[in-house]
Amino acid sequence: MSDDGLRRSWRLFSAFRVEQTDPDRFYGLLARDSADLIGRHHDLSGALLLDVGAGPAEFAETFRERGAHYVAVDYDETVASVAAGGLVADAHRLPVKTGSIDVTFSSNLVEHVQEPTTVADEMLRVTRPGGVMFLSYTNWLSPWGGHETSPFHWISGDYAVRRYTRKHGHPPKNRIGENLFKVSVAWGLRWAAANPDVEIVELRPRYLPRWTRLVLRVPLLRELVTWNLLIILRRR
Repeated sequence: MSDDGLRRSWRLFSAFRVEQTDPDRFYGLLARDSADLIGRHHDLSGALLLDVGAGPAEFAETFRERGAHYVAVDYDETVASVAAGGLVADAHRLPVKTGSIDVTFSSNLVEHVQEPTTVADEMLRVTRPGGVMFLSYTNWLSPWGGHETSPFHWISGDYAVRRYTRKHGHPPKNRIGENLFKVSVAWGLRWAAANPDVEIVELRPRYLPRWTRLVLRVPLLRELVTWNLLIILRRR
């Protein structure tokens, strides 16, 4: 995917609409787009890539197709890419040597951990000098912040869970305070700015055109319209 404007955003949001019914389409497109974004800043061919909070198998397939030595890490041993030879571990304490990874990658994990700063710090720790770190997450006040309970999370997270349970007869997979947490765009901006040993090479809404990064300057607006914050750093 070479363009970075409205056509790209339209493709991503069109695929996102069928994420539940046709996940291969959405995650395949998202994986290719992620590889394209990384490829602007680091050659994936021959790179050692660590996927923290390993996602769908499409990411493993895409990164390997691009020539990366892909390693998945997740606390859930049943995740396909972990069961195929990855690491079972807590993202708060990565069992990886400091400065040993060329590309440290995490897609939509930190909104599901209690201590996002610890996880981000761990990802940066294992990234080698000259390597890159890719971190993206769905912020709480975005239209999809409550995940499948959205947009009722805008009323309250607890209300959104209760409403979903009444409507569907079972609780949602993502429940506020248990496996979904209120991480903000502001947190990501502060974390990136607080690390003097990194160069920020991408800082923008992940699914939107590049020019929309200007919205990150507006405190409340950025929380409502970003959808998903993308941070790509180069370790000095």
